[in-house]
Amino acid sequence: MKELLLVLISAALVNNVVLSQFLGLCPFLGVSKKTSTAGGMGAAVIFVITIASGLTNLIYNGILVNVGLEYMQTIVFIIVIAALVQFIEMFLKKFSPSLYNALGVYLPLITTNCAVLGVALTNVQKEHNFVTSIVYGFGTAAGFLISIVILAGVRERIEHNDIAKTLKGSPIVLITAGLMAIAFTGFAGLL
Repeated sequence: MKELLLVLISAALVNNVVLSQFLGLCPFLGVSKKTSTAGGMGAAVIFVITIASGLTNLIYNGILVNVGLEYMQTIVFIIVIAALVQFIEMFLKKFSPSLYNALGVYLPLITTNCAVLGVALTNVQKEHNFVTSIVYGFGTAAGFLISIVILAGVRERIEHNDIAKTLKGSPIVLITAGLMAIAFTGFAGLL
């Protein structure tokens, strides 16, 4: 249990997928204008990455390794992730149309979010078992949620400040993300 807790904390804070591995930057920068949409995107990413981690582990160890098709892992993982994102999209469209509309084009982008595929491939590379894969996936997604909500909160506050014209928009967002990345390096001494 202690090992799983360390995996969770390490994935969420120390090795944050966005701020230290620089994966998933497109939705991180694109959906972080409001905390409500950032939270919705983070929740969708938590669901997709956690379920994808478990499914890809089962498929890799249960099918691909047994049949000798380990080299097909990337293609198979992409198909699994795409199917999960389609499921989420249908679910949100039916049960939360406002969040579905707020996420807009970024919801289908989870399919191509390199963080989702990166977690699945990292689980294979580190030879995680089924439970560790799910914990690592959940921790990574929780780290994504934490970072995107923090950035959205900062962006909401920055919007009402007097900022030099040359820094408005993307430049100040990138500076903020860089400062967040520096701040998150402080978690390195945690483990």
